[in-house]
Amino acid sequence: MTSVPERITIADAAGRLGIPEPTVRVWASRHHARKLLKLGKTAWYDWPDLATIARQLRRGEKVPATPEERDRLRASLKPAA
Repeated sequence: MTSVPERITIADAAGRLGIPEPTVRVWASRHHARKLLKLGKTAWYDWPDLATIARQLRRGEKVPATPEERDRLRASLKPAA
């Protein structure tokens, strides 16, 4: 499943997820979230990748080690009816 990545900053991701920015920053670093662009001090990440990391952590489930494995996990999830 190939899709156009949605770029998002840590601050915007924290707002969407409803959690503090430092937490999202640690998750992105620890789980090697897909970084799409960096200009100066601002980095943009792949939103679906960050959201998948957050989902797995909130559910208490293992976070797949690579962005590609997380892509496959998202592709395998069935949409809600």
